[in-house]
Amino acid sequence: MSDTKGRIIQTTGSWYQVLLAGKMVMARLKGKFKLDELDTTNPIAVGDFVTLEKTVNNEYIINEIHPRHNYIVRQSPRNKHQRHIIASNVDQALLIVTIAQPRTSLGFIDRFIAAAESFHIPVKIVLNKTDLIREKEQEQADYLKAVYNQLGYTVIEASTVTGQGISIIRETLRDKTTLVAGHSGVGKSTIVNAINAELNLKTGKISEKWGKGMHTTTFATMFEIMPDSFIIDTPGIKEFMLLQVEPEEVSGYFTDIKQYAEGCQFNNCLHRNEPNCAVKEAVENAKIAPTRYENYLNIIDNIRDINYWERK
Repeated sequence: MSDTKGRIIQTTGSWYQVLLAGKMVMARLKGKFKLDELDTTNPIAVGDFVTLEKTVNNEYIINEIHPRHNYIVRQSPRNKHQRHIIASNVDQALLIVTIAQPRTSLGFIDRFIAAAESFHIPVKIVLNKTDLIREKEQEQADYLKAVYNQLGYTVIEASTVTGQGISIIRETLRDKTTLVAGHSGVGKSTIVNAINAELNLKTGKISEKWGKGMHTTTFATMFEIMPDSFIIDTPGIKEFMLLQVEPEEVSGYFTDIKQYAEGCQFNNCLHRNEPNCAVKEAVENAKIAPTRYENYLNIIDNIRDINYWERK
């Protein structure tokens, strides 16, 4: 028997697809694993580094999960009081958005960014399908670029039709593990195929070999898009949100609001109706984008509603 180190590519029930020395193998857990520090439904997640033991029957057994440097969780689809690990060991998130066909709301963008900030994961934004942006939509595109570039979130304009931005995205993904997210229809797979045309074929082979129906809200999948460069596709990303966070903590995940919150009279200021609120003053003086402030308020209202009904 021998021990080898691999990385989890996909979890499918009690079996795991593991990338081992450039090839895919199937492995299962040795007994039961319990991660005491996390109340989660899954002990192993996509992106985990594991140690495999090869038995005399040439089967692979996972006997060790290496420490994670970060992880992303969402609420379990089966139990609202438990969390499900979407992915681990992520270097960055690439959020793909569109102005039209379909339209990505700024509310979704800000919820995603706040959640990523809570997991200490840097975010870059791809404004895709620029070839479809008409004159009446250009103002929205310019606003999006201005707001998020100013906050330090790089906005990459892209189009697979014209080729705009594809080389920049390729370099952004190089030598990193990247969570790729966005609503259905924003062109995630098209961008990925523009970077690596063979990946679509590889995805088809994996699906055919291991069975259909793996792309559900429960499963994420990691692909090697270039040597030592991985992307994680997360079909359930619409549920990617702030979890187990109190309203007073939300401003800490809005870098612009956090900056001005230090000047508020009260340490627990929610920046809503409190007196001497430096954040509200910054909004009035156009130092904080009004949409960012509105989306912040929507998030804390949503958390309050959830907390209210959970206490009932």
